[in-house]
Amino acid sequence: MRNPETDAKMPGYQLMMANDVFRGRFRTSFEKPEPLEPGRVYEYAIDLHSVDHVFRRGHRMMVQVQSTWFPLIDRNPQIFVENIFKATAGDFKAATQKVYRSAKYPSHLRCR
Repeated sequence: MRNPETDAKMPGYQLMMANDVFRGRFRTSFEKPEPLEPGRVYEYAIDLHSVDHVFRRGHRMMVQVQSTWFPLIDRNPQIFVENIFKATAGDFKAATQKVYRSAKYPSHLRCR
């Protein structure tokens, strides 16, 4: 197996360090899910738990935001329904997700 630390022949190598599913409906409470308002910007603070890594000069991080991870995780209807497991075929809609990175909405990663 190749070692990304010592093998210079691995440009573009990617390693998944965290892979959590967080549904926006639970952003304020797990007991009382709330719908998202289309076009509104929401803040999400995602804790990567106990993931500790050292990034050397030249290494980059990639963060992916997805509205569904099907077929690994159940389908997301993209609209608010009381229970996604009871969603009908008509409940599933196309959606566009945006990540903002401006002075007003500064998306960022923060180390502790």
